[in-house]
Amino acid sequence: MTVIRLELKQKYFVKFNDNKKMKKIAILTSGGDAPGMNSAIRAVVRYGLNSGMQVVGIERGYQGLVEGNFIEMTPRSVSNVLQKGGTILKTARCPDFKKAEVQIKAIETLKKEGIEGLIVIGGDGSFSGARALSNRGFPAIGIPGTIDNDLAYTDYTLGFDTACNTVLETINKLRDTMESHDRVAVVEVMGRNCGDIAVYTGVCGGAEVVVIPEVPFNMSAICSKLIKNKERGKLSGIVIIAEGVGKAESFAEIIKAKTKMNVRATVLGHMQRGGAPSSRDRYLGTNFGIHAVRLLEKGIGNRIVGIKNNKFIDVDIDAGLEMKKRFNKELYKMVGLLS
Repeated sequence: MTVIRLELKQKYFVKFNDNKKMKKIAILTSGGDAPGMNSAIRAVVRYGLNSGMQVVGIERGYQGLVEGNFIEMTPRSVSNVLQKGGTILKTARCPDFKKAEVQIKAIETLKKEGIEGLIVIGGDGSFSGARALSNRGFPAIGIPGTIDNDLAYTDYTLGFDTACNTVLETINKLRDTMESHDRVAVVEVMGRNCGDIAVYTGVCGGAEVVVIPEVPFNMSAICSKLIKNKERGKLSGIVIIAEGVGKAESFAEIIKAKTKMNVRATVLGHMQRGGAPSSRDRYLGTNFGIHAVRLLEKGIGNRIVGIKNNKFIDVDIDAGLEMKKRFNKELYKMVGLLS
């Protein structure tokens, strides 16, 4: 197999096979699950089959790849999955995949099954695995599947919209009971290094305060704002914090002590990953899957697909992973201006 790096308008991709069309490809999901993964799996399977390829599903991510947990996919394999959360292929983390000998074994396993290309759905850790395979001469394509929306090269990742809707539904319900009891709710949402879930749901849910990793916070200022609201007759409120800045219980205790208000902590946890994917995530998953198959059809690997300015794109894995996430300062400011 010849590997050729081609330059295209200051961008490049790796072409693995110049003349021969791939006959058999595989797909796996890795890392944390995200709503919409099944729509991407469905698109890869059905589009691939309709393009004359065989499609193999790999269960339990890279661990399943190393162990050879392969299943032949048919149109019926992905029937009635579009509306389901999670991933029908299961997922797992595989720290050992960073080792060269494990990567080599994985490629040997793929080739033994006659598989010529791989599609990986996951986040930056999963993409690192796809990059390692591509660098060793095996074409791999990445689809962004992570609710945190923490990949810089794409405007949105698969599962982010659904996660926001889940959080927003909870905030709506919490506000009802907080108002009834004159309480403040401190809601902890996912987002270790990226506060997008907190910011987007804060704007859409009318939160009084949003605390995120990208912006240093001042606990005294947060408490002063809640006290001013109280003086104006607003005795309830919603404070959203991303998990990367601390624990809801600790925030609630400090706010309670400083404001003398009735404060409750709520940790949403893994419920944000589950549930039926939104229309937006089904749409993204479907188009991401088709785009990924089309790249492999051309013998192109070492790419990750995404959406930018409402257009579906693909970029080199190395370039995509090196990009720094740009924080939406204007959206964050909206929380303070509108609360």
